[in-house]
Amino acid sequence: MSVALATKPNRVGSEWALRVQLAGAYRVAHELGWSELIYTHISARIPGTEHHFLINPYGLRFDEVTASNLVRINSLGEKVDQSNPYSPNKAGFMIHSAIHMAREDAGCVWHMHTLAGMAVAGQDEGLLPVHMYSHNFFNRVAYHEFEGPSMRLDERERLIRSIGAENALILRNHGLLTVGKTIPEAFIRFWRLNRSCEIQLAAQAAKLRLPSKEVCEQSYQMGEEFLTDQAPLGQLEFDSILRKIDSRDTSYKN
Repeated sequence: MSVALATKPNRVGSEWALRVQLAGAYRVAHELGWSELIYTHISARIPGTEHHFLINPYGLRFDEVTASNLVRINSLGEKVDQSNPYSPNKAGFMIHSAIHMAREDAGCVWHMHTLAGMAVAGQDEGLLPVHMYSHNFFNRVAYHEFEGPSMRLDERERLIRSIGAENALILRNHGLLTVGKTIPEAFIRFWRLNRSCEIQLAAQAAKLRLPSKEVCEQSYQMGEEFLTDQAPLGQLEFDSILRKIDSRDTSYKN
């Protein structure tokens, strides 16, 4: 399909800066191999009193997402800007709007269907404390039981109860989701959660050696210290991938 041109929003102000960073996040996800055809989403809350957020245009690949074609929608899933030719995905709206509406700290919701994430989401025990990356989520990852591909609005209440105050959610038999105050924060949580799943699958080829609960908790505390030692959570890691993308293509900023 050809990519239609969206009317360019005002290029001045906090919304445009957020659009550029969110479009960059989609290119980061594509760069890391997290794309799943046209599925899955990263959403960001627009600053202000309105419950509006940005999400990808349904039907476009991640490498086709730009700052101007991101769709601005309200809590009912309605497009705010009718000049945008694209619409959001219904399932994406259901999951993301639930968390944005319930959590004031949910500046960004990052949800992907990675191979490792879907595989661990299908395991009865869920995420195991196999590696120090998984210790970032020790006793701090929530689970949501599978109800199908999230097409019914009444699931939002149960989804909100499932995630509670946690910043990582494993949607059983579905995939992974992380929450952050910022886009880089949600990104680094997702990277580490997905990497934890990859390591777990590799380690399960032999007998697992799991640290004690005390050591896992200690590892969590040290991990939090490590990740925020020199910059806000996720900023250095997010920027490092974006620099690589910018060296080849900056079209996401349009």
